[in-house]
Amino acid sequence: MAPEIIIDKPGALAEALAIRFEEEARRAIESRGRVAVALSGGSAGTTFFPRLARASVDWSRTEFFWCDERALPPTDPGSNFGLAQRLWLEPARVPAARVHRMEADAPDPAAAADAYAATLARVLGTPPRLDVALLGVGPDGHVCSLFPGHALLEERERSVVFVADSPKPPPARLTLTLPVVEAAGLVVVAAFGKSKAAVLREALHDPASRLPVALAIRGARRVLVLVDEDAAGQLDHGVGGLTVSSDAASKRL
Repeated sequence: MAPEIIIDKPGALAEALAIRFEEEARRAIESRGRVAVALSGGSAGTTFFPRLARASVDWSRTEFFWCDERALPPTDPGSNFGLAQRLWLEPARVPAARVHRMEADAPDPAAAADAYAATLARVLGTPPRLDVALLGVGPDGHVCSLFPGHALLEERERSVVFVADSPKPPPARLTLTLPVVEAAGLVVVAAFGKSKAAVLREALHDPASRLPVALAIRGARRVLVLVDEDAAGQLDHGVGGLTVSSDAASKRL
């Protein structure tokens, strides 16, 4: 299925995502009694989390996981968990039992990856199936902590892995693998700024692209791409499912 693409100001994109997340959560809770979401950090977090914290969702039935995490304590400003805690989990008063932190700062990160995989399986089954995976995109086209050309892009057996050699500091991280992302009910890809324009164009226009974001988009069941005008600057209007929104009107091209 062609990705749905919405281009707008960050505030409007946050509103669109909150509405979509409410819909996905309602369906999942009615069907299975809970909704499971995996979070990223960075600009996707700072843009979306404050609005998502006000979404009309039963947080007692929402399981929170992470797409990836740096080997940092949760109090560090670079922690993806810490960002979500400040901007979403604490304001929404999410029950602690529903929050599954990736302990990338554990003394044995490889064992921590295995433990997180076990938690995913216990809560979501085998193979684990998220309802929503929220992915930010790096200027190099990476998603989660899966980087271009890295051997872990070919990992199909494990659901969570330890990354010892991230090209972006810090080098030590934990990350979900592509099969977990691809199996999510809805994959949301968020990109902001001109530095993301070239990789976004390649991911959406080149069917042979091996960029991690391109692999995630092609492998997913349903994809919602949320981009500001700068990140969308190199897109052709012929991309399937392209929706251009503005404060005054919305039209499909």
